[in-house]
Amino acid sequence: MLVSVVSFGYRYGVPSDADLVLDVRFLPNPHFVPRLRPFTGKDPKVQKYIRSFPQTGEFLRRMEGLLDLSDPALYPRRKSYLTIAFGCTGGKHRSVMLAESVRKALERRGFSAKVIHRTSRSKPRLPCH
Repeated sequence: MLVSVVSFGYRYGVPSDADLVLDVRFLPNPHFVPRLRPFTGKDPKVQKYIRSFPQTGEFLRRMEGLLDLSDPALYPRRKSYLTIAFGCTGGKHRSVMLAESVRKALERRGFSAKVIHRTSRSKPRLPCH
């Protein structure tokens, strides 16, 4: 099974192809820490900040528990792919960090997983006629 883990910003819309959408806006936002604002959730400083809060650890433990439950439930249905989407406000910090963490957890469990960071910074352009 291929698992796609998507990070996105709610301000740009929820991915329409997601099988499971998790809202992580309850976690403290690095956007409001001036020294962290320019970085993404891939940066070790941002990851350390997000992980420093007990609710992050609790969320990741529960997410890993969900992955453990999903494994046997999905194979009997012969599902060949699954898309899990993590959303925060802008899609730059929290959702990115959690998507990367969950991808690693999936790979430790033997799943083939990829991460897609779907953050969009610009408004869509309309075609010119």
